Amino acid sequence: MPRVLVTGGAGFIGSHVAEAYLEAGWEVTVLDDLSTGRRENVPRGARFVKADVGSAEARRLLASGDFDVLNHHAAQMDVRVSVSDPLFDARVNLLGLINLLEGVREGGVRRVVFASSGGVIYDENAPLPHRETGRKLPVSPYGVSKLGSEYYLAAYARLYGIEVVALRYANVYGPRQNPHGEAGVVAIFGERLRTGRPLTVFGDGSQTRDYVYVGDVARANLSATVWAVSDITEVDSFAFNVGTGVETSVNDLARKMIAVSGVEVSIEYAPARAGELKRSALDCGKALQLWGWKPEVTLEEGLGRTYEWIREAAA
Repeated sequence: MPRVLVTGGAGFIGSHVAEAYLEAGWEVTVLDDLSTGRRENVPRGARFVKADVGSAEARRLLASGDFDVLNHHAAQMDVRVSVSDPLFDARVNLLGLINLLEGVREGGVRRVVFASSGGVIYDENAPLPHRETGRKLPVSPYGVSKLGSEYYLAAYARLYGIEVVALRYANVYGPRQNPHGEAGVVAIFGERLRTGRPLTVFGDGSQTRDYVYVGDVARANLSATVWAVSDITEVDSFAFNVGTGVETSVNDLARKMIAVSGVEVSIEYAPARAGELKRSALDCGKALQLWGWKPEVTLEEGLGRTYEWIREAAA
């Protein structure tokens, strides 16, 4: 039975990824410090280790030789925190990764699947949808840490023969996303609808995002785990966009969520937030061509599932 360590597996995306590995017949260990994750998110059947990715315990765990694959989802993922405390962001996202990679090297772990971000590393002025080879110009320390992590992966791959894959996510949404933490707009809108409160839109609502359902993202992780990795000629050669390629405005999203919830609330507008991206969408043709992966859950279907989960979780 193949063995995988999923960091951040008590979190939103990581718990779905851990679940997908279990369903595919893997032996799964979840490592999470529970700073933002929740113990109840860890799927039944997975072993749980409470530890920080920068700890000696995390490195020893990987160095034990007990794992074939590291799937790394643990991260500091709040862009605003990265701006206010870039040292903290770098300690978690860069030094944490390096600590894990040292354990990978020592333990003979065959492959690393890394959760990157397609929403923060590309040049916002480049044509949409972004391809993997598109211009990179992260404007936040968080974006720099994600792109820098990909270069560390490339270095370890070339130095030590480790297989690496980076998944550049669009805006992931779905069940288990915490509306009270550093959450996406879908979870925030869902919680406000559940309690009958108006939806707040920053700016004029014309800003767009590429929304991809978490179940489709979990499937992409399985594809990344079994892909026959080719030679690394550049950092983009092992990177894959994971999204839908479809732009949806915040105004459209608000209207769709009101429709799927059946709750009539007003939409209120607030001043635009400084530095917010105007448009975003990812071209996922590479994943389709090489893996046969494409998103299967429509936005309306995914929003319905997410809102139902929010209602049930609050009951």
